[in-house]
Amino acid sequence: MNKIFIKLLSFLLIMVTTSSAEAFAPSPIRFEVSFREPQAHYADIKMEIDDVNGDYLDVKMPVWAPGSYLVREFPKNVEGFEAKDANGKALVSKKVTKNTWRISTKGVRDLIVNYRVYAFEVSVRTSFVDASHAFLSPTGIFMYVDNQINRSAEVLVNPHPSWNKISTGLKEKEGHANTYLAANFDILFDAPIEVGNQDVFHFTAAGVPHEVAMVGGGNYNKERLSKDMAKIVESATKIFGESPNDKYVFIVHNYHAGGGGLEHLNSTVLGASRFSYGTENGYKSFLGLVAHEYFHLWNIKRLRPEALGPFNYDEENYTTNLWIGEGFTAYYDNLLVRRTGFYTEDLYLQSLAADVAAVENRPGNQIQSLSESSFDAWIKYYRPDENSLNSVVSYYNKGALIAMMTDIKILHATKGAKRLDDVMREAYNTFYKEKGLGYSDAAFKALAEKVAGTSLDDIYDLVNHAGSPDYNKYLQFVGMELVNLNAGYETPDLGVKTAASEGKLIVQSVVRGGGAWDGGINVKDELIAINGYRIDAAAKELDRVIQASKIGDSVNILISRDGMLKELSVQVRASKTGKYAFMPIENATAEQQQLREKWLAEQ
Repeated sequence: MNKIFIKLLSFLLIMVTTSSAEAFAPSPIRFEVSFREPQAHYADIKMEIDDVNGDYLDVKMPVWAPGSYLVREFPKNVEGFEAKDANGKALVSKKVTKNTWRISTKGVRDLIVNYRVYAFEVSVRTSFVDASHAFLSPTGIFMYVDNQINRSAEVLVNPHPSWNKISTGLKEKEGHANTYLAANFDILFDAPIEVGNQDVFHFTAAGVPHEVAMVGGGNYNKERLSKDMAKIVESATKIFGESPNDKYVFIVHNYHAGGGGLEHLNSTVLGASRFSYGTENGYKSFLGLVAHEYFHLWNIKRLRPEALGPFNYDEENYTTNLWIGEGFTAYYDNLLVRRTGFYTEDLYLQSLAADVAAVENRPGNQIQSLSESSFDAWIKYYRPDENSLNSVVSYYNKGALIAMMTDIKILHATKGAKRLDDVMREAYNTFYKEKGLGYSDAAFKALAEKVAGTSLDDIYDLVNHAGSPDYNKYLQFVGMELVNLNAGYETPDLGVKTAASEGKLIVQSVVRGGGAWDGGINVKDELIAINGYRIDAAAKELDRVIQASKIGDSVNILISRDGMLKELSVQVRASKTGKYAFMPIENATAEQQQLREKWLAEQ
């Protein structure tokens, strides 16, 4: 009897505790989004907050969008902020920081906040509203209650009368039209919303239904895209062994000219040129973009550096590991296009050669390490200037090359039994599924070495120090070598990049270590004459004179700088620009050939 009584008492205590928790759980914060003046680029937001306690309540708006590492100051677009109680009585509120509004709430249990957001910036990470549609990038639209990120949210979207569709990865509220649910604000902030008359089609891949919302028209073929995007999805999912979603949404904005993408928890936003689908290069580039953002489902959205979640939406979130989160993803995007057969082996190797050129033809590669590039993305990569070429290296391009070398090294060390796929799958299972944590530099390295069965000190040395890797040290394992096709040729070069503007030839950048760099030419200088003859910008007179010069010659250049004339003597030097190609080595062994086939095979 005692045991039965104890069990019954325990059960009752559990029931009481559960009921109490449910009773005191705060109700969802409810939003209503409307578009009274879409032609003027406004979204109107109503925010209802219940269960308020204390003398004041702080509501905040994020200042950045996860996946895009720049403080974009979204609150700058907010206007008309006002708060009132449930009876409509105005409450005193004031802005206390750049992204915080403080509302006096003494004695108030429920309140309503209204504000408007101006949205007219075209990108995959910023909101845009006009008469044709609305794209809501949620970190720049929705506010949250300070210290209540984990509170649930409910969003009602009221489309403009001329619009009839909503596309989002948010869960629909059953029985409520145009109403969506988020278990917390991290989920809400990771779920963009497209409202308009988008062209929507569907496909199923890896057992998951996928929606594609095409905005802005274009010469795409929905049947072809459905089939080919499904292949990319299947190939990516095969690496990790499972899909983490029960639904996925592609929001594709088609522009006259555009590009880019931003990953989300169960969706992505892609930018594309609307008529690029009609060319093979354009079409395959789009598939590469699809592959990149879809791979982020695992790498970055779930398998992530420890600094990138839980997010601090008020300021920068620093990590030295974007070379893994973005660089490894940049490696896998083209590799997935190859594995699915859309790229031939030659085309895939050309894409890798393009990455080498992007890194090696950039003086910043000798100045900034990959770990520094990752950490300083907030102040350098996303804020390029005229000297970025000389001081910054891309964690996308160079990170992809580090991934390539790591992949090949693991293939060699394990005699083809394992590769980078196995590292990514094990890291996903260990850090995300088992521990629910982000990884540190040391933890990821240790796991990768365990899978590879060999030290990766050499790889991490390349990551933590600026400079050019010895690519062929790794490529020879698969019977390949990297060749600079410009080696042995000396092309005269001034060391500047210019652009014609209103008939004037204006310097856009000066290359570190070139003749112009040492000779004192500046960005924004107007190049007027060379060796006593006026420069015709349209006729490319500067290029003609430089190409006719000999290495070591000095040329006299007349410039205008801030309206003042100045003559400079500049030495012509040999161009350092490389043109790269991957070539098979002669007399490759059977083992090298087998590893190469394993590395590049369709799967």
